[in-house]
Amino acid sequence: MDRQHALARAAEHFDSGAFFADLERRVAFRTESAFPDREQDLRAYLTEEMVPAVDRMGFTTRVVENPVSPRHPFLVARRIEDPSLPTVLTYGHGDVQPAHAEQWREGLDPWRVTIEGDRWYGRGVADNKGQHTVNLVALGQVIAERGGRLGYNVTLLLDMGEEFGSPGLNEVCDQERADLAADLLIGSDGPRIAADRPTVFLGSRGSVNVTFRVQARGEAHHSGNWGGVLSNPATVLVNALASLVDGRGRLLVEGLRPSGVPEPVWRALIDVPVDQGPDSPVVDEDWGEPGLTPSERLFGWNTLELLAMTAGDPDGPVNAIPPSARAHCQLRFVVGTDAGRVAGLLREHLDRAGFPMVEVSQDHAMVATRLDPEDPWVAWTLTSLQRTTDTRPALLPNLGGSLPNGAFADVLGLPTVWVPHSYPGCAQHAPNEHLPAPLVRESLQVMAGLWWDLAELGGEWPPRAR
Repeated sequence: MDRQHALARAAEHFDSGAFFADLERRVAFRTESAFPDREQDLRAYLTEEMVPAVDRMGFTTRVVENPVSPRHPFLVARRIEDPSLPTVLTYGHGDVQPAHAEQWREGLDPWRVTIEGDRWYGRGVADNKGQHTVNLVALGQVIAERGGRLGYNVTLLLDMGEEFGSPGLNEVCDQERADLAADLLIGSDGPRIAADRPTVFLGSRGSVNVTFRVQARGEAHHSGNWGGVLSNPATVLVNALASLVDGRGRLLVEGLRPSGVPEPVWRALIDVPVDQGPDSPVVDEDWGEPGLTPSERLFGWNTLELLAMTAGDPDGPVNAIPPSARAHCQLRFVVGTDAGRVAGLLREHLDRAGFPMVEVSQDHAMVATRLDPEDPWVAWTLTSLQRTTDTRPALLPNLGGSLPNGAFADVLGLPTVWVPHSYPGCAQHAPNEHLPAPLVRESLQVMAGLWWDLAELGGEWPPRAR
């Protein structure tokens, strides 16, 4: 019984084809959480696939109904060796983004795992069925190698509405506080900074979706007869937006600009480049907040992005002043920005800038979270990953994107450590989603090492700082 044998077991599970079979079965469930008619698929993923899988590992399971969105249930599974032992909570989500099968390349089916070279294609292979399957398979191999005893407890929370904004997650964490009580969260979602570099991140930027509207009148009017005497809502709106973000992408709204990049965050980001692999776009070096590196702008700063806007009919313009204009924007923000104040700060800024006629409405919000990079769990996790891969892992203080880490960091009050098993070019949320098979194999060993090293702590949680 030793660590190296546990890693070998995880690799053998991959090499034998057993992992592929697990993932292929799971990808076949059409768990598109955005569509109301997929509710039975969401439930079947839990009851027909995941419950039997974790039952075999010694978990007791129950499906928890969602108090906010009934069609997005949760699975709570607990493996309790002794209530006095420390507990790790692990999280994943079984729902996926809409597949849009007609947009996938010829020969690919989003509901079937297709192998092309060293890539596995299918909806959910990266986000998130592949990632939570890695974690559970690796855990099973460690349990077997240790003769059925870990020396700690494990709780699994599986969310079936994450791609729909995780409605009800905070409420379930509060409602199920006793069964979800833990000493540490280990989750896997999002990408590594590069396919060949193991990565740890400690939270995520938050996000707020905002809609701006200008409604000048109820109908369009001929631009020749009325141009110059009627206000143009589209002109008003683009000027209002330009007061929020300048022509080089710099956020201009005071109160939404961070006071700076904290030293522990700055120190961690020195070693973290923005991915520039063959599947990634080329970074615009002169875009965004001046004086910051690309990594600092992506992981350590706030950005307001214009996602879509419309006025009139862009596909069939007529010679008329449009009656209204609308723009959808998204603020991505780091710890220190209050999501609840975003709409109010935008309102104040627009009023001061002379745009009281622009309506502001907040559509969706997710808080920013970040475990202190100097927390003892951080160094411990990095050491475990380096021991397994013989590669210096990257430390991201927070993911550039957003995920519902607030439920664990704020509601449950846990230290949160995320070990992703994807990479930036995986096309998650898009057609042709995929993962490189070598990354999957290495991730199985990374997680086997992590589960093993938790057992070796002997109940000393958190670990002593080293």
